[in-house]
Amino acid sequence: MRRYFTEPKLREAVRARAAELITPDTRVVVGHSLGSVVAYEVLCALRPERPPLTLVTLGSPLGLAGLVFDRLQPAPQQDSTGVWPAPVKQWTNLADSGDVVALVRELAPRFGPEVLDLLVDNGSEMHSMRAYLTAVETGTAIAMGLTR
Repeated sequence: MRRYFTEPKLREAVRARAAELITPDTRVVVGHSLGSVVAYEVLCALRPERPPLTLVTLGSPLGLAGLVFDRLQPAPQQDSTGVWPAPVKQWTNLADSGDVVALVRELAPRFGPEVLDLLVDNGSEMHSMRAYLTAVETGTAIAMGLTR
């Protein structure tokens, strides 16, 4: 994460690669951990007239003031709220209560009440991508995005 925020060329390359994967046919974008930050920034840079999509964030550090939130591109607005990614019509954020990366479990206070924040129980694998991806809540959020 440090390198992503302190090395502009690396950040640009990561975002460019992720942007290549999001086509007009993409209906759901899933981001885990730092991947949720990359997904958020890429989606914020997309044109608002592209087809709407669903964002699902898993174990996301997006709400961490100082470390992540204040370093996002685009920068948070004057009222300390994050910019809503224009193509996103539905955003579900999942966090395990013991996930140390997702210390700010609820993103709605930072990004708006449209974010659906859900707690999941990943057992002893609090930040495991596998545990997040196999959670019923994750499957439901993805399925809802695919049926819109």
